[in-house]
Amino acid sequence: MLVLSRQKDESIIIGDDVEVVIVDVRGDKVRLGITAPKNISVHRREVYEAIQREKKDKADKDNPPSAEQNPKAKEE
Repeated sequence: MLVLSRQKDESIIIGDDVEVVIVDVRGDKVRLGITAPKNISVHRREVYEAIQREKKDKADKDNPPSAEQNPKAKEE
């Protein structure tokens, strides 16, 4: 993990086209502004994890395990 120190109105660049700007610092909270192309999604971690869970649940629902993958299915 790269750790950087930045102050208000300073930024970092990720790749060629993602910029993260320190918008505000208040106590122990930092507000970030993120500029990225539309084809790159930007989420808070908890939102990203919820999206991944939903995708997995949908994939599991759309593709139930076959009898070979699910031994209990053979018993029934």
